[in-house]
Amino acid sequence: MATRTKNFKVVLLGEGCVGKTSLVLRYCEDKFNDKHITTLQASFLNKKLNVGGKRVNLAIWDTAGQERFHALGPIYYRDSNGAILVYDITDEDSFQKVKNWVKELRKMLGQDISLCIAGNKIDLEKSRHVSVEEAEEYALSVGAKHIHTSAKLNKGIDELFLALTKRMLQVSDTQSPVQSTGNSSGTGRGAGRRNVVQVVNEDEAEQPQKSGCCS
Repeated sequence: MATRTKNFKVVLLGEGCVGKTSLVLRYCEDKFNDKHITTLQASFLNKKLNVGGKRVNLAIWDTAGQERFHALGPIYYRDSNGAILVYDITDEDSFQKVKNWVKELRKMLGQDISLCIAGNKIDLEKSRHVSVEEAEEYALSVGAKHIHTSAKLNKGIDELFLALTKRMLQVSDTQSPVQSTGNSSGTGRGAGRRNVVQVVNEDEAEQPQKSGCCS
């Protein structure tokens, strides 16, 4: 009997320029762009993996983090099984915004959504403004896993997505078959199709950031 594939929808949330797109591209395609990447709209990439003998397909949604897109958030994270909240370890404000996202996700989706918090850009450790202790204490308080990452150095990313996938599998296993085997990818007609993340280079962005800000 063939093993049934679990489909999970994962959203990445966080302020603009914290590195969400860089994390997704590094994880799905092992690519990294030194220049700032601005995501113009929510797009997704698929990633297939095997966890403990279970086949899993992740539909990973990369959302635009700028405030002007915030009102569209519910459209993108509706029906999500998991969320990765990304902040920049050199930007205290981006960490505070993560707390807002967690509250909103819990309010909209309840306790079943699995959460991981990514402290990104550890390649800029010397410029850190968010303490490790504060971040890990907060993650623990909301039932989330905290992992440090760097798309530039390719560190912590596989661990991040694996940790989230294991959490989603645990939740899925406690639900009824109808709940856990439905179209939880949330991709509609796009299911099974790989969509290219739509980005613009730094020079074309409305508000250019410093090179490498999305590492």
